[in-house]
Amino acid sequence: MFYPSYTHENLIVFMCGCIIYAPCCFISPSFDLSPSPTVKQPPTITKQSAKNYIVDPRDNIIIECEAKGNPVPMFSWRRNGKFFNIGKDPRVMMRKRSGTLEISFRSGGRPEDYEGEYQCFASNDFGVALSNKILLRVSKAPLWPKEVLEPVSVTEGSPLVLPCNPPPGLPPPFTFWMDSSMNPIPQDKRVSMGLNGDLYFSNVLAQDAHTDYSCKARFLFTHTIQEKNPYKLKVQTKEPYNDTSYNTSAPYGVAESTPTFLSPSGSESSKMVLRDEELLLECIAAGLPTPTIKWFKKGGELPRQKVKFENFNKTLKIISVSEEDAGEYVCMANNHIGTIRHSIFVQVKAAPYWLDKASDLVLAPDENGRLVCRANGNPKPHIQWLVNGQPIESSPANPNRQVLEDTIIFRSVQIGSSAVYQCNASNEHGYLLANAFVNVLDMPPRMLGPKNKLIKVIENNRTFLDCPFFGSPLPDLDILYFQFKNGQGSGLDGGQYRVYINGTLEIKRARAEDEGTYTCVASSIMGTAENQVRLEVKEPTRIVRAPEHQSAVRGSTAHFNCKVKSDPSLPVSVSWMKDDKPLYMGWRLKKDDESLTIPNVNEGDEGTYTCTVKSEIDQDSASARLIVLDRPDPPMDLDLSDPAARSVRLTWIPGSDHRSPITEFLVQFEEDRWEPGRWQNLSSYPGDLNSVILQLAPFVNYQFRVIAINSVGQSDPSSSSPRYKTSGAAPDAIPRGLRGWGSRKDNMEITWERNGPNLHYIVSWRRKDSGEEWNNVTTVGAKHVVHNTETYVPYEIKIQARNEFGAGPESNVVIGYSGEDKPTDAPTELRVSKVDSTKANIHWTPVDLNSVQGEFREYRLYYWRESSQVPGLVVSKEKKTKGFYSTTVKAFGILSDLVPYSKYKMFMVVANNRFESPPSNTVAFTTKEGVPDAPRFFRINRRSLDTIHLEWDKPLEPNGILIGYQLIYQTVNGSKVSRPQMETFLPNVTEFILRLPDPSSRYKFFLSALTQVGMGEVYAEESPHFTNEAYIDQVDIATQGWFIGLMCAIALIILILLIVCFIKRSRGGKYPVRDKKELPLDPVDQKDQDGSFDYHSDEDNKPLQGSQTSLDGNVKESDDSLVDYGEGGDGQFNEDGSFIGQYTVKKDKDETEGNESSEATSPVNAIYSLA
Repeated sequence: MFYPSYTHENLIVFMCGCIIYAPCCFISPSFDLSPSPTVKQPPTITKQSAKNYIVDPRDNIIIECEAKGNPVPMFSWRRNGKFFNIGKDPRVMMRKRSGTLEISFRSGGRPEDYEGEYQCFASNDFGVALSNKILLRVSKAPLWPKEVLEPVSVTEGSPLVLPCNPPPGLPPPFTFWMDSSMNPIPQDKRVSMGLNGDLYFSNVLAQDAHTDYSCKARFLFTHTIQEKNPYKLKVQTKEPYNDTSYNTSAPYGVAESTPTFLSPSGSESSKMVLRDEELLLECIAAGLPTPTIKWFKKGGELPRQKVKFENFNKTLKIISVSEEDAGEYVCMANNHIGTIRHSIFVQVKAAPYWLDKASDLVLAPDENGRLVCRANGNPKPHIQWLVNGQPIESSPANPNRQVLEDTIIFRSVQIGSSAVYQCNASNEHGYLLANAFVNVLDMPPRMLGPKNKLIKVIENNRTFLDCPFFGSPLPDLDILYFQFKNGQGSGLDGGQYRVYINGTLEIKRARAEDEGTYTCVASSIMGTAENQVRLEVKEPTRIVRAPEHQSAVRGSTAHFNCKVKSDPSLPVSVSWMKDDKPLYMGWRLKKDDESLTIPNVNEGDEGTYTCTVKSEIDQDSASARLIVLDRPDPPMDLDLSDPAARSVRLTWIPGSDHRSPITEFLVQFEEDRWEPGRWQNLSSYPGDLNSVILQLAPFVNYQFRVIAINSVGQSDPSSSSPRYKTSGAAPDAIPRGLRGWGSRKDNMEITWERNGPNLHYIVSWRRKDSGEEWNNVTTVGAKHVVHNTETYVPYEIKIQARNEFGAGPESNVVIGYSGEDKPTDAPTELRVSKVDSTKANIHWTPVDLNSVQGEFREYRLYYWRESSQVPGLVVSKEKKTKGFYSTTVKAFGILSDLVPYSKYKMFMVVANNRFESPPSNTVAFTTKEGVPDAPRFFRINRRSLDTIHLEWDKPLEPNGILIGYQLIYQTVNGSKVSRPQMETFLPNVTEFILRLPDPSSRYKFFLSALTQVGMGEVYAEESPHFTNEAYIDQVDIATQGWFIGLMCAIALIILILLIVCFIKRSRGGKYPVRDKKELPLDPVDQKDQDGSFDYHSDEDNKPLQGSQTSLDGNVKESDDSLVDYGEGGDGQFNEDGSFIGQYTVKKDKDETEGNESSEATSPVNAIYSLA
């Protein structure tokens, strides 16, 4: 029986693992697939040296040969077809448990003595395996033969070939051309090196004689360079060569010529190449002008994917040649004189290559099998079979074996018939050798790999569960699925499950219900073995908010998102890369689980940032590019050209735009006469220009600089240009800003802006519509004053600039006015009508406009609030103004924004640009009562669990007589509110305690003051929620335990101090002293807490009986003095160091009878007395 799935790597082992077809995950569990020590196996070659093996003569020679098998193979070698006795050669050593040879030359010897053909044999009790025949050769780098080269003489325009002929080396050397100064010879379409190393000149030019030519050969193994003696070249020309007369198409006096081939010669040639090798075809042509080379394939097209043109199109290279590349290739050389062709017939041969390579075969007793060895080549290879290294024809006959050319058939094999078979396929271009063992075993099934392995896979991915097993004969396999719910199992095949012949279970789309334990059972006539795999299906790891491409200005902050969603049971790690390299975070960059922040961005931060999130079984990544924008670099290399009398061309080279296109160039200038060192803007130009013509003023010594502007900002200024001085000319511009105005009532000042240096100005003026002659004056300033004018008279004015080169254009006539005077008349019959609470209608009789004596500006109303009708309310009498522009006979206006319930006064004047008229009559009026402002404050305090204390104050502007307050409140629970409830209060009530039916509710309050007119502005407040945010302020501390304890402690301390004081007094003299010292009282400030004055009736300001007296602030001087108790002003001490003048404070009868409060004995004085 034949089982093609067996391989020599694992005998009857079927690979077990889990392969998940996912975009970002590949899992392949590793198993130890080496056969058990009890499993016998013929030898297998695992490593060997190349067939053509070239070694460096300076190193030791190592010829590799490794093999495996059970028992461990023994190794032997043949050299040049004969047994190689390693033990007799002291320079040769074989490595332990290996067949690798090491040949050392430390003690002498020549590597060349060991050149030859080597073959390794690995053998054990079950067969012999062979290596390839290894042809060992030593690298050679022979010297270049010494030769004397005569100078080469050639006529200009003729072709030339300089032969190289490097010495034959092993491997062949790499050739190149240089001159005696070690400079490479420049190669181009005309001069190039051929594949054989020769230097070809399609035509010789005069300048080719300026150097010598030496061919170099570099030997790869020895790293040495050999060089040929240089060629000297003499070129015969009809005209001396110079750089200006050089012409690549046809030198002077040289006849042009049609192309001819230098390589290859003739009209056709042939080339043989082996399959899979590289094909190089070359055509080098002579001619003047230099010919152009083109290639094509006759009867077909060139294979574009494999074709490369090199050496200026002179070489056609086809990589990895196949049989389809055979045929006729044509190269064509042409110039404008003629065309020639050369055909190259390419033959593709092939060394042997495998179609079906023989593989190892493991059989049980009485089973059948076959070894197949199929190869192809050109010519067709010959197949030869060997067994254990001997031709199969000369081996002992085996009735169970039949050889049919490239196949060996085995029938009813028996224990003991194991062997290693070699298949040798060869033709004239090479050979192939394959080892394949036939191993006859009789073993029960065995499971390989770990027991109860846990495999995690991604949901909806294609999954493979492999079952590695071993046995001979081949066991049958069954896979069962045990669900965790009921522990029952059933065979799996069909639907989304598929079981392969080697035991692999495919799950086409893993789902959550596929989780569970899978059991693999292998059974044969020799027994049964089983193993289990536990499968868990996980959610995929995905980036749900990926980083986005962005541009950031240098110095700003860039932020990349990378939000991840993954299976909760799988830990994930997030890493960042920049330009496919790990990102170094350093101290500046900041990373968290969902983002990357780059503060203070600079140019080094530009690049592609990739966020990669990994779990143990899958990963996902997303990338975004960061572009760093910056101000442009300053322009460079400013140049002036095309000079003219009033213009010059400025050209510059733009600097780098730092990835933000330049939108504008700003040209600035500086002149060295009027404002030296000050740069001024001249003009701006679009960002796509770098050469402009500047329009200039005459007689100015300029220098220029340019500033580039992009979306980020301005560049630094460029370096300044050379100075450019314009010549003088008559002015071509009219002075700007011409105007006439009066600074006094009898003058007119004429002013303008100067428009250049060295200018005089001709100023002309006359009264408008008078028909007078023009008055004029010439001045160098920018102002002229006309005196003795009438008041506010219009004048016609014009100006003209001139210099030493002539006069400029004259300006248009403008109208100016002489100075203004005070208006003589005042508005009359000022009155009001329709006065309400905030506005009034104003009426007056206007003045004659001629009395204004200037330009009429407005009727200016002055008004002020004289007082409020609310008793005790102090108001500001600051005057305010409002302008009216009506000049009709019945002038009318509206005065608004008045304060209700107030007395106002007003008067009116008429105004010009400088002065006001005398005032009109003064009018008093009173505004009506209005609604009040909002209360000055509204506080909500919670003093206990079931009450809220509300406190407020009167409005700052009552706008009438207050008649009370209105409070509306309601409970608020989220978006639900209760029915409003209302309370009203008298005007003297400013507090209210609200009992709470539900302490946990939140309340909303709306408080407003009332007058007879109605309800004023509402003050809204909301109470805190008691359960989670309320606080109880203004707590009555007198009821708190800690306060009572503190007061008791203070009283006890005072009592103790008093007792000690009386004891001390009983020891010394008693000098009673009356304390007549009175402490002054601060004046009562009638301001409220917010700094505004309160307004109350006189009755409210009376002091209560029993309160402290005298608000005058007078302080009585104390009668006490230490002088009264001692001699003079010096304090005296007794023997114990205490003051002689001890005294106590007693209550005076007269003092107690008055309104002044008496003082208790001070604890502080008592403490001092203890000293």
